[in-house]
Amino acid sequence: MDRIQVQGIHFFGRHGVTPAEREVGQRFVVDVELRLDLARAGASDRLEDTVNYVAVHDLVQEIGRGAPATLLEALAERIARAVLQRFGPKEVTVRVRKPAPPIDGVMDWVGVEVTRS
Repeated sequence: MDRIQVQGIHFFGRHGVTPAEREVGQRFVVDVELRLDLARAGASDRLEDTVNYVAVHDLVQEIGRGAPATLLEALAERIARAVLQRFGPKEVTVRVRKPAPPIDGVMDWVGVEVTRS
């Protein structure tokens, strides 16, 4: 199966469990991988025969900046369902990372990954 990957979509959102996360907000990073047949687009060289990466980016931004989710799992699910509905890939994987989680410790990030079809 072919893949379109849009990686490292950054946005500021108010998602999280703690009141501070929801009030102050923080940065999130999302990767989206769509699995679909790209043969037609490869042969035609026409944007109309594929998924526009800009549209994927804009959808993730809209959801990420929108209504707060308590869990990263819920945010990833929202994005995955919206991508499936709008672009119709056979399968989508969404990775959501929180680079600065409110955890007393040293780490690069916390995150979740969901795959839906």
